[in-house]
Amino acid sequence: MDQSGVLLWVKAEPFLVGALQEPPPSKFSLHYLRKIATYVRTRATEGAYPHLYWPTWRHIACGKLQLAKDLAWLYFEMFDNLSVRTPEERLEWSEILSNCATEEEVEKQRSQLYVDTLQFLLFLYIQQLNRISLRTSLIGEEWPSRRSRPQSPSPAERPSCHNKNWNDYSHQAFVCNHLSELLELLLDPEQLTASFHSTHSSLLSRDAVTALSFLIEGTVSRAKKVYPLHQLALWQPLHVASGFSKSSKTFSLYKLEAWLRASLTTNPFGPSACLKSGKKLAWAHQVEGSTKRAKIACNAHMAPRLHRIVVMSQVYKQTLAKSSETLVGAHVRAHRCSESFIYLLSPLRSMTIEKCRNSTFVLGPVETTLHLHDCENLKVIAVCHRLSISSTTSCTFHIMTPSRPLILSGNQTVTFAPFHTHYPMLEDHMARTGLATVPNYWDNPMVVCKEGSVTSLFRLLPPSEFYIFVIPFEMEGDTAEIPGGLPSAYQKALAQREESIHIWQKTVKEARLTKEQRKQFQALVENKFYEWLVSTGHRQQLDSLVPTPAAS
Repeated sequence: MDQSGVLLWVKAEPFLVGALQEPPPSKFSLHYLRKIATYVRTRATEGAYPHLYWPTWRHIACGKLQLAKDLAWLYFEMFDNLSVRTPEERLEWSEILSNCATEEEVEKQRSQLYVDTLQFLLFLYIQQLNRISLRTSLIGEEWPSRRSRPQSPSPAERPSCHNKNWNDYSHQAFVCNHLSELLELLLDPEQLTASFHSTHSSLLSRDAVTALSFLIEGTVSRAKKVYPLHQLALWQPLHVASGFSKSSKTFSLYKLEAWLRASLTTNPFGPSACLKSGKKLAWAHQVEGSTKRAKIACNAHMAPRLHRIVVMSQVYKQTLAKSSETLVGAHVRAHRCSESFIYLLSPLRSMTIEKCRNSTFVLGPVETTLHLHDCENLKVIAVCHRLSISSTTSCTFHIMTPSRPLILSGNQTVTFAPFHTHYPMLEDHMARTGLATVPNYWDNPMVVCKEGSVTSLFRLLPPSEFYIFVIPFEMEGDTAEIPGGLPSAYQKALAQREESIHIWQKTVKEARLTKEQRKQFQALVENKFYEWLVSTGHRQQLDSLVPTPAAS
């Protein structure tokens, strides 16, 4: 088997869920990351290298980079969430945190956490993916200011948004354009010049190439098995090409970089490949009289389990409900959906909702990040590890999450509320994704991009406006109530409303209406109920629950 059969590509997940969809702190520039790379190697005995412990990163981030402690923890925890951990380990960590009574106890537990130092440096560097560049701004790709927009434009009027996190061509271009800098970050200090640059004779350690596997993987002769970069680079037939020396057990940086550039290709399991050659799914039907045609595709038939992607677009005026093996562990993207009710009741790896309007999303547990961008008038109901939102208007989030929801730039009229539904397999799906009911920070969002008054950005749903959400489908499973229950104020509001209903029923019963009066009264109530269904949009939801031949 010759080396020409080796294909390398940039992994999608670090960019899909690892790159925060917000311009990074200015101190994450290459200049400062080079300083950090040198600093951690000189503090190997102080919890900095080869593993970076939280207290050391907190010292670097807060003391040297002048970041807020919450922001330092955000990036540390985001990277930690990308690491391979069993659901049991994640549940155990949640239990430990839930038993902490004070912030000091939480910090004590966090102090035991560590990440791979070199991979974490790469993670910090790829935050530059969403950096706003004045240079590109001048040629029209970006503009370094908040995009102004009308109050309620139609979807057709919205300008298109280039989502780099979901564009594998952007991932590949980013790594190729910055490959030299990425490799220099991984070099030992003695391999660098005084100005932190590499030379033609610089050597990379095996640990450095192993760290680069965080971003790059590949295969041999288009086989289905996917290998991390370091395994391919250490493969005997590739030693000459990859620059590996058996005697020194190091790689020639010059040869390795040349081999990487020659071998890198488009991710065969990325979003672009899914759209181009993925399996089309008939999960949604064409609405009569509409020019919109729903497009749903997945790569589950050809992608390894950890590379599954589902993309859905233009679901319009219908109810889409699925609990499918295709969704399990998949990265899912919903794009330009409107006036619909979408139920994805399976454990998901990540969920991105973009440019959607006037819809309700009910999701199974999301193992990593649930992100919304450029959405309007949505209700989102989910258990997720993290929620992040940008450029949303009038959206309500009923969530259960062990991390603080992230409010990025451009949001207006955001409402947070407690998770308020269940379906029979919910607790089983939560266990599979390592998500517990506590701790739950649904009501404690973190404003990452401050644009004026924090209090005007969001509100907590008043208990008087709170109602339980019922999922209208029968499924097998054991969950019969909302996991973890409801906050006391909301439970009390429900009890008071239920008491009002009992009083009303008693009043009607004691009115001693005649048969004709009861008939008239029933007709009046039904008419009012029908008017309410129409005015609230619930009539459409009920109608769309009736299956049509095209949707079967």
